[in-house]
Amino acid sequence: MSLRVMIVDDEPLAREKLRTLLAKEQDLEIVGECRDGAEAVSTIARIAPDLVFLDVQMPEIDGFGVLEALEPRSLPAIIFVTAYDQYALKAFDVHALDYLLKPFDRARFQKALARARAELERERTDVSDHRLRTLLQHLRSKDPFVRRLVIKESGRVFFLRVEELDWIEAAGNYVKLHVGSEHHLMRETMRALESRLDPERFVRVHRGAIVNLDRVKELRPGLRGEYLVIMKRGEEIASSRSQSERIRALLK
Repeated sequence: MSLRVMIVDDEPLAREKLRTLLAKEQDLEIVGECRDGAEAVSTIARIAPDLVFLDVQMPEIDGFGVLEALEPRSLPAIIFVTAYDQYALKAFDVHALDYLLKPFDRARFQKALARARAELERERTDVSDHRLRTLLQHLRSKDPFVRRLVIKESGRVFFLRVEELDWIEAAGNYVKLHVGSEHHLMRETMRALESRLDPERFVRVHRGAIVNLDRVKELRPGLRGEYLVIMKRGEEIASSRSQSERIRALLK
């Protein structure tokens, strides 16, 4: 049975090189090529390849952003294609994930492919998924707070910079992201999203609302120690008494 393979790279020559090398492997079938991360997220979710050659450095949504946007259980086997320096590559070695360092030759390509084949023959396990997630945490550890959110909406995938957010509202199993006159739904819990945001900028004023302090126009104290948060666009959000101390501390 042939392995279904995808190529994701923003460089045409890099895609051509991989295509040429893969064409010489009789047990592989190229089922897709993507030029950027957004296209990769939707295509991987739609066609479910067995193996993806994934470029790390891409504009807008990089290789790590692609992995973060996919459902953990739907992750294919990954061979990273990267121009990272040797120091950063130690992270890939530590977590037993293979990579091709640009420029690579046919011998190195075949070594990575053999490793991927062996993993797929053993069947994908939770161990493989855990390695990917741990690698992401390792490489992101220098910047623990998210800077961009991946939004899947109306058949498209795009990034939203967190500084563009005005405030965030709880909406059942989703959160509603208020951005100017627009809003976007994202499948996430308030608690999980709050943990990923910089607490110096984003404050949870009550159970169902997180505000971007840069978008706050005014705070009006209430009779019982709570505040009425007035946003620059005019929205009024009542804080809970339990969050009043946090808000007062930020004011100081």
